[in-house]
Amino acid sequence: MSLTVTLALIAAAVALTVFAGWRGARPWDPRKGVRMMPWRIIMLLSATAIFILTIHLAALMGMPQRTY
Repeated sequence: MSLTVTLALIAAAVALTVFAGWRGARPWDPRKGVRMMPWRIIMLLSATAIFILTIHLAALMGMPQRTY
C-alpha cells in the first residue's frame, strides 16, 4: 500500500471511530426498540485498524523493525 492510501485509510478510520463513539454514547430510547448496530464494537474495531495502519505508516517511513 502506498503512503497516500495509508493516510486516507487512517483518516477514514479516525472518522469512523469518532462517529461510532458518539453513536454508542447516546442514551438508549426504549420507544425505538433495540439498537441494531453494535456501535461500541465498531468503535473498537476501527481503533484497532488505526493502530495497525499507524504501524504500517511507520514502516513506510523507514522505522527499523525489530525481530525477536
